[in-house]
Amino acid sequence: MKKIFRFKQFEVDQSNCAMKINTDGVLLGAMVQHENAKRILDVGTGTGVIALMLAQRFPDAQVCAVEIDEQASATARQNFKNSIFSERLTNNNISIEQFNNPEKFDLIVTNPPFFVNDYKNAEPKKEMARHASNTFFEDLIKKVNVLLADNGCFWFVLPIKQAEFLVAKGEDYGLFLQKVIKLRSDVTKPEFRRIVCLGRNKSALLEEDFIIYQSEKKYTKAYEILLKDFFLAY
Repeated sequence: MKKIFRFKQFEVDQSNCAMKINTDGVLLGAMVQHENAKRILDVGTGTGVIALMLAQRFPDAQVCAVEIDEQASATARQNFKNSIFSERLTNNNISIEQFNNPEKFDLIVTNPPFFVNDYKNAEPKKEMARHASNTFFEDLIKKVNVLLADNGCFWFVLPIKQAEFLVAKGEDYGLFLQKVIKLRSDVTKPEFRRIVCLGRNKSALLEEDFIIYQSEKKYTKAYEILLKDFFLAY
């Protein structure tokens, strides 16, 4: 049975993807910013949901996706084909380390695997989607440096420890912290994820908190406003 998640302007089949649509991904897709992105790269696209959100948000952009898992890549490709943005979406079943492109990207985004040296999942496909090797983050930032345009932005969502590590690695390649959005479940909870923007220019750091829940099972107004162009409920 197909597992379809319906958005206002597109649908996402999640059937053959180990990692389903999650809060981290949709918040990243809704929050990334760029003044005039024409070429966008989504690293580890999974179901393709972030790429589809960015195709909706940036109507003049070509959106390219990379996904190493063969079944997930095929599912994303079909989701792209079925969408009204199909002419602006492309999918590549390849690792980011092996991916090359003749043109640089204005915007690169990723909701990457983040468990390093932690307990490995018994389900191989889910392990690939959630677990990173020791060198993954360094390989990722090295490739982002190659693919990112001079005025480009690199946005990602990660737990705090991994986010700080990637920010530090970014500086080694001349990619500097520009914005941090600290995700918190509710006002009583500490941050559990960071949405981060790196760029080639040093600038004043912008920091903000984003609260997801107002009370149990009730989203904040900020969450509803952010996702109103996507979710059928708003």
